[in-house]
Order: sequence, then structure tokens, then C-alpha cells
Amino acid sequence: MTTNSFLSRLHSPDRPVIVFDGAMGTSLQTQNLTAEDFGGTEYEGCNEYLVETKPEAVEQVHREFLEAGADVIETDTFGAASIVLAEYDLADQAYSLNKKAAELAKRVAAKYFTPEKPRFVAGSMGPTTKLPTLGHIDYDTMEAGFAEQARGLYDGGVDLFIVETCQDVLQIKAALNGI
Repeated sequence: MTTNSFLSRLHSPDRPVIVFDGAMGTSLQTQNLTAEDFGGTEYEGCNEYLVETKPEAVEQVHREFLEAGADVIETDTFGAASIVLAEYDLADQAYSLNKKAAELAKRVAAKYFTPEKPRFVAGSMGPTTKLPTLGHIDYDTMEAGFAEQARGLYDGGVDLFIVETCQDVLQIKAALNGI
């Protein structure tokens, strides 16, 4: 599946509505994951690290959304920019975690793909925990973090990117320029 096939689906008059999945983090919380599932107490709450430590938990969420009828599932990468991962001493794994998350989502989506109902994967890019307009981080550092995240998602095979819940216009600009 390429971006072109997603664009074809997007413009299809036969199926004008595209259904995206729901909240990855909230869905993971319903699994009552332990510190051990996250790889230790130092990583507890880092949902993005689960693609490394407990990928079956992420796969379960993807399957549930696809079985509910989602056309597009989002990668488990909302907070997988190096800027956020640094808070867990995982900044150096940003590229690989994003790539793994994309590959995992693509594998699950492929199992549900049919010509009549193609399934796609969106690379999720969240706002980070820093606001450049408030001086928490400089713009170039933020853009570089998003660029690394986008490379991992792209190399993992996402069909599209989704920049989510940004409150700061500079975050959005950095994410879009990073892509």
C-alpha cells in the first residue's frame, strides 16, 4: 500500500467516509499493563516503548480497531519524538521505535486488508512535552526531533502522517517541516 493508494481511497466516490481508530493510549491502559510490561519502572507509562517490550499489547489494540471497522490505524508513536523519549533516556532509540511501530501496524493492517476494504497506517506524531513559543525548546531542535521521527515512520512504511493535538503553532510548523 502506498500513499497513492491512500489518496485514491480518499478521493473515492464509492466510499466517501474514512474511519480512523481511537485513542491508542487509553486502549493500552485498559490492558492493566505492569512496570515489567514496559521494561521496568523507569519506562512505566512510555507507551511508545511497548513496541519493543510488549508488542502484542499494541497489536491487540490495532486488531480491535480494525475489527471494529477502522479504515486507518495509527502507529503507537504519539510521544515517540526524541524530545519526549529523552525523558525516559530513550532518545537514541527514536528512529528505531518509530520504524518498529510502523512495521508492526503495517503487519496487522495487512491481515485485514481486502480490495473492497483496504486498510492503511497513519504515522502518529504528537506535540511533544515542550512548547517552543514559551522557550522550552528551540525551533531547530524540535524540527530535527520530528524529522527523525518522520524518517522512522516513513521507513517503516506508513501510508500517511498525522500531526496530533499540537497547541503551539511552532510545534505544527516544526512537525510539518520535519516530515
